[in-house]
Amino acid sequence: MTSILTLQKRKEAFLKLGEYLLSPDELLLQLIQTAQHQNGWFTKEETTRAVKAWGNSLNATDLNTWLDFEPKEEKSKRVGLILAGNIPLVGFHDILSVLASGHIALIKLSSQDNKLTPYLLKKLIEIEPGFEDRILFTERLEKFDAVIATGSNNSSRYFEYYFSKVPHIIRKNRNSVAVLTGDETPEELFRLGHDIFDYYGLGCRNVSKLFVPVAYNFNKFFEAIESYKFVINNHKYANNYDYNKSVYLVNSVKHLDNGFLLLKGDQGLSSPLSVLFYEEYEDLNEVEVVLQTSADQIQCVACSPQININSQKVGFGETQQPKLWDYADNINTIAFLQGL
Repeated sequence: MTSILTLQKRKEAFLKLGEYLLSPDELLLQLIQTAQHQNGWFTKEETTRAVKAWGNSLNATDLNTWLDFEPKEEKSKRVGLILAGNIPLVGFHDILSVLASGHIALIKLSSQDNKLTPYLLKKLIEIEPGFEDRILFTERLEKFDAVIATGSNNSSRYFEYYFSKVPHIIRKNRNSVAVLTGDETPEELFRLGHDIFDYYGLGCRNVSKLFVPVAYNFNKFFEAIESYKFVINNHKYANNYDYNKSVYLVNSVKHLDNGFLLLKGDQGLSSPLSVLFYEEYEDLNEVEVVLQTSADQIQCVACSPQININSQKVGFGETQQPKLWDYADNINTIAFLQGL
């Protein structure tokens, strides 16, 4: 029997959790400090980035905007969650969405991120004990009424089959892109660096490809992102860079290299880690056609406000700063959960 929690109480608990994330205690700081021991990508800087991002997101104004719905007469469903582990706290939005909707979160953690998420949910239960019987961890999903699963294109086929008989959201690989005109300021290109390098480029909201005008001069771009060269100090990133550079050199593949990022002309969207694809265009209408054709593979598009593109457009430096209502794959998770 689950306890009754009003929507207002849920909001208040999320708000207090956000305040805690912006003023972490010693236990959380220690967890942030040691996250890299378990996952080499979860450096202190990148884990701190994720924690602060959530702290900033869980503010009163955004929570009221996000959770602006009329709660139905509560009939809790068990919602299975298969979380990814590519960046810190990547599945946290799904968990909060389930809890906000009055359901029970049946959570299968990623082995790559199985410390920070449980700790923060334990803190949430301390803030609001009514969540205790709504947060369950499991190694194998059983007795669920709906599922939200995030994985690769390969695992998604298995998910689609296995969960076909219940309401579900299945997320596949996606990438984000940026559209440049050549008129960007050094500051805009610097902010684009965040879209490329935050979380070492491992997120679906990280930019993996540039669309540039024909004969684009990359010197200005390389100068603007020079301060991100620290990424090469991470041995996992450096291994990817060295490997991809070797492949391009051995196979005489034309590319550009600034010592920590490889640029390669390619029509694909999903570039290898440490590589950024680029594609030239003569007219922005060409780009719009590509974006529309590949809409099911693109998470968001970074560009200047002046560019008129009908895709998931965000400003430079904002791809990894989504609002609570900027849903992955443009699927409204709250509406899905409300409809169960």
